Amino acid sequence: METNRQNRISRLIQKDLGEIFQMAGRDWVPGAMITVTKVYVTSDLSIARVYLSIFGKDAKETIRQVEMKGKEIRKKLGIRVKDQLRQVPSLRFFIDDSLDYIENIENLLKQ
Repeated sequence: METNRQNRISRLIQKDLGEIFQMAGRDWVPGAMITVTKVYVTSDLSIARVYLSIFGKDAKETIRQVEMKGKEIRKKLGIRVKDQLRQVPSLRFFIDDSLDYIENIENLLKQ
């Protein structure tokens, strides 16, 4: 169970990463739209698991490209949250497949 501090930091990181991907994501991964759907922060605030929803391109290839830009993304995040956090957590990127899961369940229920 996440504490209030973890929830607050997760929301802060999610908001700022969303804006970073909105501005610079077009240059990093042309032709793909990337949305930050959820962020989970570990209890020691050292690692943030970032779940991305990807439209327009192959998700695995896009995640690989995003991971290659991980240090640059973390630096941009650090500039944005420098007044709120002492240390910027390490970012781990994952594919959010919840929409695919929901669609699969709906298809099963229609049969």
